[in-house]
Amino acid sequence: MEETLSLGEIIRQQRRLAELSMRQLAGMVGISNPYLSQIERGLRAPSQRVLHAIAASLRTTADSLVAQAEVPEAPDVLAVIAADPNLTARQRQALGEVYRAMTEATITRRGRRSANGNGKRPGA
Repeated sequence: MEETLSLGEIIRQQRRLAELSMRQLAGMVGISNPYLSQIERGLRAPSQRVLHAIAASLRTTADSLVAQAEVPEAPDVLAVIAADPNLTARQRQALGEVYRAMTEATITRRGRRSANGNGKRPGA
């Protein structure tokens, strides 16, 4: 599956494509250079006002930036497992349990990371 970029990485990419320095974009948006740096590194999430100002300065929309950063929809793994004729009922059950346990652990870890402000984007 193709890895997607975080919102901050999308903003950085768009800023570079626009050939703007971090200082220039921060000035256009009306925020500090360190704040923009934190947004681009995923350490802070921009407010709606700041996101819209960044998008306008990059000649795009906030919706477009967010859409580029959204995680693609995952396939229904449990349905695929359940439909596989090459697995026994016990194998299907075991695979389903392992899959659910792994995804729950990942979701929990991401929640802790977000609560601590570490900023890595889910799926990264």
